[in-house]
Order: sequence, then C-alpha cells, then structure tokens
Amino acid sequence: VRTMSRVIQQESLADESFAAINVPGGGGAVAWAQVARDSGNPHKLFATSPPMILVPLAGASRYDHTDFTPIARINTDYSIILVAADSEYQTLDDLFEALKANPGLSVGGGSAPGSMDHISMAGLASAAGMEPSAVNYIPFSGGGDAMTNLMGGHIEAVIGGAGEAVGQLGEGSQLRALGVSSEERLGGGLADVPTYQEQGYDYTFDIWRGVMGAPEMPEEAVEYYETLFAEMLETDAWREASDQLGWIDAYQDSETFGAFLDDQQEQFSSVLTDLGLLRQ
Repeated sequence: VRTMSRVIQQESLADESFAAINVPGGGGAVAWAQVARDSGNPHKLFATSPPMILVPLAGASRYDHTDFTPIARINTDYSIILVAADSEYQTLDDLFEALKANPGLSVGGGSAPGSMDHISMAGLASAAGMEPSAVNYIPFSGGGDAMTNLMGGHIEAVIGGAGEAVGQLGEGSQLRALGVSSEERLGGGLADVPTYQEQGYDYTFDIWRGVMGAPEMPEEAVEYYETLFAEMLETDAWREASDQLGWIDAYQDSETFGAFLDDQQEQFSSVLTDLGLLRQ
C-alpha cells in the first residue's frame, strides 16, 4: 500500500493524496471489518492478497471477498522451495522421494496451517502424487524463523515467497532453490531456478496482490481507480520498486479480478477440504 501511494503521489497521477494506514490483526480481518462498515464510500480502499480468501475459509472472519468491491489485481509473487546449500536434495524429485519414504521429514513455512505457504506446499505435494495432508508442514512465526530451523537441520526444506528469497540466493549463499511456482522462469537473481512444471510437476501458484474497495462502491469510482492503477503500473517509479521487491505485474480490471477471486475461493476450498481445515 505504501509503495502504491508513494508512486501515485510521486508521479502526480491523482489530485487527491492517499494515506496508507496499517491495521494489524486477524490476517486482515480487522481491517476488513472496518471497511465493511463504510458501504458506498468511494474513498476506502485496502490492499489484498490470498488471505482475503483463506482467512474466511478458515472461519476466522465473517467477511469474505464477495462483501467488497474488487478494484484491480496489481501484481504477483510466487512460491519457492529452498534447501540448505549443502543439502543432499538437488531437485524436487529428490525432496519428494525422501518425503514419501519418510513421513517424519518436514517442510517449514513462515505462516500458520491453512495459510499461503501451507496451501502452496499442499498443492505441490498433490502434483507429486502425495496426499496433501501427508506433508508434515511445520509453521513458524515468520520466514526468518523458518530459515533458522532449516540451517539448523531441523527441517528438510522451506517454502516461501520468491520475492523475499531472491536476496538470499546467489554466489556464496547458504541456500539453494529447488523450484519456483511460476509458469515460466523468472528473471534476475532467480533466472537459474527451474519451475515446478519443467521438472514434471503440473502445478503453479500465484501470491497475488490487488486492491479492493468498500461494499457497493459507485461504478464511476471503480472506473477511476481501475485507470489510476493501470497508469501507475506504467511508471518508471513503479517498475523500479517492483524490481527491488521481486514483484511481477499482473494487472486485471475489476470484472476480471472479481472472477479470479471466485476461482481462487473454489480452488482453496478444495485444498483446505483435503487438509481437513475448511471451516466456512
């Protein structure tokens, strides 16, 4: 949110100023409850990502994406599987052969059961011929904690965001990437990381980011914001920020983004059901 508001003001894309307010709690649920009370308000926006779908499905919010106005999908990141640089696992095949042979082996992530890391790992496991619930996923308090346990030899691998991992890879790194969830190889510091698909795993996973608005937002406001964010993505300031943060532009307008969210809800519901974590 802060990056978007900074670029919009820096590039003079809007006459109005945008105030970025952090509302912590409930994986976004506290912020959603505040926005939900402002039905029709054309000035209330919030940034969204997969927890917008996952948190309600886990029964942790009375609101879901259908209670709000989709504005635009902005960009995406991807999941990445990391092991220690001196690990015996050289490929995804190596890792999954070990996980299948020894169910006690574990994969860590920086978020709770049923969250993005867990869902992403479960989907990949399914593509590898495993039951999603058969993966021993260990949740940690954050990516840093997961990495500490990986380097300490307490877990076999870590699943996390590729954008966060790129700065930790490269020559002399203590980590090695086995695969990334994008359809095609990424550029920059991740150019040498193979996708899941090119290793024979028919699975992709997007860590998307978008913008939602208050319920019943006027159509003219939606159209205004659609245009604003599309223009933002074309600026040099946005491209520079995206390159630094490892983001990939993935713009969708309001209608397309809304349909995408419906599809995500269906997909995530299926995986959470397989994991025994669906609470909706």
